[in-house]
Amino acid sequence: MRLPRTRPRSLAGQLFAMQVVLIAAVVAGCAVFAYVSGSSQAEQTATRQVRAAAVAVADSPSVREAIRTPDPSAVLQPYAEQVRRDTGIAFVTIMDTERRRWTHPDASLIGETFLGHTEEALRGETFTETYTGTLGPSIRVVTPVRDGDRIIGLVSAGITVDRVSSQVREQLGALALAAGGALALGGIGTYVINARLRRHTHGMNAAELSRLHDYHQATLHAVREGLLMLDGQRRIALINDAGRELLGIAPETEALGRTVDELNLPAPLTGALLASEARVDELHLTADRVVVVNTRPVVGGERRGTVVTLRDHTELQALTGELDSERGFTQALRSQAHEAANRLHTVVSLIELGRVEEAVEFATAELELAQVLTDRVVGAVEEPVLAALLLGKAAQANERGVELELAEDSLIDDGALPASLAQRDLVTILGNLIDNAVDAASEGDGLDSAGAVPAQRTGSQGAGRARVTVTALADERELLLRVSDTGPGIGPEEADEVFRRGWSTHGAGRGLGLALVRQAAHRNGGSVELDRAPEGGARFTVRLPLGERTASGDCTAAARTKEVGA
Repeated sequence: MRLPRTRPRSLAGQLFAMQVVLIAAVVAGCAVFAYVSGSSQAEQTATRQVRAAAVAVADSPSVREAIRTPDPSAVLQPYAEQVRRDTGIAFVTIMDTERRRWTHPDASLIGETFLGHTEEALRGETFTETYTGTLGPSIRVVTPVRDGDRIIGLVSAGITVDRVSSQVREQLGALALAAGGALALGGIGTYVINARLRRHTHGMNAAELSRLHDYHQATLHAVREGLLMLDGQRRIALINDAGRELLGIAPETEALGRTVDELNLPAPLTGALLASEARVDELHLTADRVVVVNTRPVVGGERRGTVVTLRDHTELQALTGELDSERGFTQALRSQAHEAANRLHTVVSLIELGRVEEAVEFATAELELAQVLTDRVVGAVEEPVLAALLLGKAAQANERGVELELAEDSLIDDGALPASLAQRDLVTILGNLIDNAVDAASEGDGLDSAGAVPAQRTGSQGAGRARVTVTALADERELLLRVSDTGPGIGPEEADEVFRRGWSTHGAGRGLGLALVRQAAHRNGGSVELDRAPEGGARFTVRLPLGERTASGDCTAAARTKEVGA
């Protein structure tokens, strides 16, 4: 039968056991130290006590006078016993220089030889020793009795070792009580602290916490979504690699401990990260990316921070833009097919009515009108993606009553654009600029507030008609994309706001196109400028630096430039 594995003790339990052992060892060590120190102190106190008694007796004039009498014991014995009782010592023995006792607590031992050493005292010194005499082991002091320069006797005072030990044992009882109280108090405090630690560590042991930390680190580096954790003071407590990348924080930059305001993020994104309420699937733009932000505050009685997840929406947004362009192409083709059917019916009807010449004239005019823009675009823009985009947008603009024309100086040869310049970004930039221009031109409709044609919009080309003009020009250094319209234009006070996400003249849910234009331009190292068009509307100019191109592309561009110049 296989026995179940025993789960290791939790970290809090291990720390509790270690702390109890440590406190017990400290208390026991302190108790031993106090005992040894108390024993030494008791011995020193006893030595000072018997020394003081012996010296006081030896210096007493009555003792010297009694020694000169024929029977010193008659006077000295009562005196010595009185001193012994008053001082609480074990004995006071007065003797002659031959070590014969004149006093002793046991009167029957008076006259017998003193048990102990007296050599140093006979030389005039006071000394201390531990010696076993008639009362057992004792700490004794022997000092001379002087009569002038002559030593006429000796005094020995002592206290038994047992009495010193009993005093120490009395102190040890109080010490043990104090040690027990300290141990109990320390144990209770340790239990309270470790109970709190157990709650914070969820009862996990050290190995589980270490494994959890390893999993935590591996997850942070492996997950592709950005993860950001803010503490209660809005400082960064944790950020993973994907979060650094999405927020544009360099790997060598120390982010932990910094506030969100110090990251130099766009104001709407900073506001979302600092918001006290939860945010769900909010779309925000950084310098290079479109990110989806989700935030949730961490609340436990008080605000403890915020957990933020970030998802890269850049590629999906670009694909959405391409899908919109494809949908626009489809609608344009459908519209053209519908228009072609109407024109074909008109031609057939004219033939049936016998107006053959008028039918031929109508068909020829329609073909020439439809072919002019196509020939112009295909001849000037050999980049297939841009050419298709321009033709599709032209059809869409025509449906809305807006004329889209290509500027005379437009020229992009096939191969002129490097592979590093993503076609997706070109579609994003030019497609959004044309869409906004068509919207503005169709709203303005080429008329001022009074319904008249503004002077600056009149001329030989489509006077008074809503128009969008596109310039696409690539040279050796940069790609220039310029879109102007005949709409109402944008005031100087709004020039900086138009590129902010959410700015729109069409209400809520719009205002993303120009922000994506600036982001795509920035991603490719370019710039976006806004000024007033000669027709009176807005004019957006995008400049994208070009890298080295292939030799064939350079030759083609040079030949086309020479041809146009001729």
